[in-house]
Amino acid sequence: MQPDVSRIIAQIVILFLAIGLHEYAHCKFADLAGDPTPRFYGRVTLNLTKHFEPMGTLMMVLSSVAGFGIGWGRAAPADPRKMRNPRWDFFISVAAGPIANLVQAAIYGLLFRIALQSGVFQQLPDNLSGQFFRSLLPLGVFINLRIFLFNLIPFGPLDGHWLVGLLLPERQRIQWFRLNNQIGMPGLMIAVIALQYAHIPLLIGTTDYIFKLMTGMSIYDI
Repeated sequence: MQPDVSRIIAQIVILFLAIGLHEYAHCKFADLAGDPTPRFYGRVTLNLTKHFEPMGTLMMVLSSVAGFGIGWGRAAPADPRKMRNPRWDFFISVAAGPIANLVQAAIYGLLFRIALQSGVFQQLPDNLSGQFFRSLLPLGVFINLRIFLFNLIPFGPLDGHWLVGLLLPERQRIQWFRLNNQIGMPGLMIAVIALQYAHIPLLIGTTDYIFKLMTGMSIYDI
């Protein structure tokens, strides 16, 4: 079967914006909280190329060609000790990344509904550019929702483990972060592999529910 070039290009564009703006949001809110670290590293910028690293970028392209889109950006440099309110400013900085993806999903969803109601999709030519724009909006919702929800999983190094830890009392917080430093990444990998082996889609039900709220249709229809 020939690869769907328009879909691949759409996935790469969406992932570039989704991951780049996710990392930018982390850095921007850390900067607003008084932490000079992200600005020192040149990360408080909408030049999204600054928020990527080679392996994550390569994976973004290769996985899109393979039919699914994953990738990662360069970790946002932040030092909560330099923020005005270390605990809660850092919480906001961490939360800003996933929220940036939720906002992007909502924007894609709104544009998708407008396009459907106005008949724009029917007016697009049946060529590569037309197929690209037909894929872009629903995939934009889907991919950003997946990134939003995946990052809320409370395993290190995902944002969710920071968010959970920062809500805990100090003693439990220290223990939580120590536990995640030890088993967070292996635990996440084992969980993902186990779910794949058991043919249990990760977060698909929640993704589909929010996708329907935003677009009026199921992810299985895209």
